[in-house]
Amino acid sequence: MSDRSAPTAATHSPLAALMWPTRPGEAVGALRAIVLIALGTALMALSAKVNLPLPYVPMTLQTLVVLMIGAAYGWRLGSATMIAYLAEGALGLPVFAGPVGGIAPLVGPTAGYLFGFVLAAFVTGWLAERGCDRSVVPLFAAMAVGHVVILAAGFGWLAFGLGLGVAKAWQVGIAPFIAASLVKNALGATLMPAARRIVDRRG
Repeated sequence: MSDRSAPTAATHSPLAALMWPTRPGEAVGALRAIVLIALGTALMALSAKVNLPLPYVPMTLQTLVVLMIGAAYGWRLGSATMIAYLAEGALGLPVFAGPVGGIAPLVGPTAGYLFGFVLAAFVTGWLAERGCDRSVVPLFAAMAVGHVVILAAGFGWLAFGLGLGVAKAWQVGIAPFIAASLVKNALGATLMPAARRIVDRRG
């Protein structure tokens, strides 16, 4: 078992690795990844069902869960979890907002946001592994970057992929989500360092 009291582990290991430490090459490492990915995709599906329908893109809790998974899992496992989530949806499982699965959400108005989840988890996880998950302000900034990535991907797809134009894409794809993104950012940036402090004390 790894030494969780070592400074390098406390600084660079994501929260999930501290809670469930493994050594490279151990069979349990693969089991850990499978279990965490399954848990992460389940949380993504649940967060998609908590939604406020809007004309083009529903408002959900997904972005909060994406960024918390990225921060807790790190960039490798976090982005892998988002890829697995999209794959589940593409295979027809009803994991997206509303009672839907299949390819349609991956080519419709929500496509940019959904694919943006992968990059947002990657970026947030990468920043968290460099210590941004240890206190509120740095993690708020890291999650803000993640939110910008998601919104930019969604905006770009609406404006240019679907041809709505810049003004319309801003109106329906960015403006309604700014306030909610700030609230979710603050919530995630408060919860994650608190959880990490509890784990560090236990270690």
